[in-house]
Amino acid sequence: MANNTNVVASAKPGLKNMKTEIANELGLANYENMDKGNLTARQNGYVGGYMTKRLVEMAEQQLSGKI
Repeated sequence: MANNTNVVASAKPGLKNMKTEIANELGLANYENMDKGNLTARQNGYVGGYMTKRLVEMAEQQLSGKI
């Protein structure tokens, strides 16, 4: 069962910015206004996958005391 609610509501703008930044890095310009239904599953998956990777890296750094 999927649950897409944010645990910390104030993090939503930051996550949205991260998603847009990653999409731009992947060459998906204007991702925020783009019809995601016209993208391939691979393109959409890359954005979510890289977001997860970056969030895990941030958590690991925080847990190791580097942040």
